Amino acid sequence: MMLVRCRVGPSTVDGLGAFADELIRAGQPVWRLDPQLDRLLDPATLGDLPAAPREFLNRHAYWDAGHGALVLCCDDARFMNHSATPNVSEVRDACCVALRDIAAGEELTCDYHQLDPRPMRFIPRR
Repeated sequence: MMLVRCRVGPSTVDGLGAFADELIRAGQPVWRLDPQLDRLLDPATLGDLPAAPREFLNRHAYWDAGHGALVLCCDDARFMNHSATPNVSEVRDACCVALRDIAAGEELTCDYHQLDPRPMRFIPRR
């Protein structure tokens, strides 16, 4: 669940992205797993899904080893794009924080390789 105000908009990274709607200070929590809202999905149950839902989950869910589940964020967090120089940390203790000050209007990014150890299941368009 996003802990800061954000919005979804066109991204220069890939399609749509999540953008800060307020100044976010370095070290400020940006996102926290909320099992009441975010979905924890058993990957063993996903094989029988049709192609479209599987593709959606491949794009928008990430593997959380601590929970042994895929996590599908309930809100705009699922639009955070990948960056090799992210401004938001990977999930630690079910929380992500700002790695530096993030200005209002700036795209929120994370390093997918740190977030999810599996090989990337899609390639960003840009």
